[in-house]
Amino acid sequence: QVQLVESGGGLVQAGGSLRLSCAASGSIFSINAMGWFRQAPGKQRELVAIIPSDGSTNYADSVKGRFTISRDNAKNTVYLQMSSLKPEDTAVYYCNADIRPTNWSAIRYAYWGQGTQVTVSS
Repeated sequence: QVQLVESGGGLVQAGGSLRLSCAASGSIFSINAMGWFRQAPGKQRELVAIIPSDGSTNYADSVKGRFTISRDNAKNTVYLQMSSLKPEDTAVYYCNADIRPTNWSAIRYAYWGQGTQVTVSS
């Protein structure tokens, strides 16, 4: 079994910063891409940022220049540093990882964390 556990959400004033963490544990042979998604009330889940195993990064236009995604492969952990937060960043943030659980099968699965609430007050 693979688990993704997120931490770091909370309430912050506009202009403030938060750092989210997501640690993957369990049966893991390799991790390809890791990313962060978010879902605001009444809206669809959207991609915030993604970081493949080569360390390249891609961001949603709405967060470029304000958010930074990074990963620690030794710890199977992905981070999202969020700065200059805006009320429209308020959402539940979900971690996602593309994981190959075993070395005897090439099949990979997409795993999700339980979500962490980020609320930005104006």
